[in-house]
Amino acid sequence: MGSLIYGTIASLDGYIADENGDFGWAEPDAEVHSFINDEELEIGTYLYGRRTYETMAVWEDLEDDSPQMRDYAQLWRAAEKIVYSTTLPEVTTSKTRLERSFDVEAVRRLVSKLPHPASISGPGLARHALLAGLVDELRVYVVPMIIGGGTKALPDGLRLKLRLDIERHFDNGTVYMRYKVE
Repeated sequence: MGSLIYGTIASLDGYIADENGDFGWAEPDAEVHSFINDEELEIGTYLYGRRTYETMAVWEDLEDDSPQMRDYAQLWRAAEKIVYSTTLPEVTTSKTRLERSFDVEAVRRLVSKLPHPASISGPGLARHALLAGLVDELRVYVVPMIIGGGTKALPDGLRLKLRLDIERHFDNGTVYMRYKVE
């Protein structure tokens, strides 16, 4: 049986992008990126909203000398991707399908049938899954930055009891926390 993971990189004050939509401050260094790659090895399916998909689609053709970037590109290309959007005309990457609506029960059935974990990305789409109780695990990389506003990593009104499973501190000050939803 599969599980659904919400993973995000966030500022200390809980934002994934600033008020202008910039998230360059959150770019992981080689140590953090290598760890992310190791964590992503088990993911076989990515669920994306339109904006996150458009951001992630660069991995389809990315050629980079960095071993961390190359490794992540291979992981991303190998995974199935489902994009939920009412406005995206078509998907342009391999192993990707487009769904026009996020149906909670359809996602619950999909995840339960998967032989591997699925990851949901983007705060808008993750909001639906979190509030519906679909998320089994949260993986949060907290970057030592306070950006003062922007796009929140977690939605208002969410209340979850969590159990800390793993915590890791990186040399650049980033802290990783993996929580199981109880």
